[in-house]
Amino acid sequence: MTQLDSPILSIPSIGFRLGETILAEIRDIQNFQSPSQLLAFAGLEPSIHRSGQLDNEGHMVKRGSPHLRWALIQAARLAARFSPTIGAYLDKKLAEGKHFNVAITHVAKKLVRIIFFVLKFNQPFDEQKLK
Repeated sequence: MTQLDSPILSIPSIGFRLGETILAEIRDIQNFQSPSQLLAFAGLEPSIHRSGQLDNEGHMVKRGSPHLRWALIQAARLAARFSPTIGAYLDKKLAEGKHFNVAITHVAKKLVRIIFFVLKFNQPFDEQKLK
């Protein structure tokens, strides 16, 4: 990790262990054209059930990489503690009445978008840009 000098380490809550797990699972960020593709690869996107006139979004599909999904959930829990902006986002989701685990998955989805742009543009994380 020290030889890679990846900007992923600039994100609060992502240290060497979670950073190496995330980078090992993603491999090359250039393979993904959007954060939603990375989200689907991690298996964090909602399932969609369509029947006639109904369109329902349900639980996570969990089809992607279980190791990446685990690392993102762990990083989301830590980011909510160490980043004021991400912590405020978790509080907002909890205030909406979401269960804690559901709110953490929302934080993980936000973290996927952050990771995507940090890696894609090779720029360090800036807390001020989230506000």
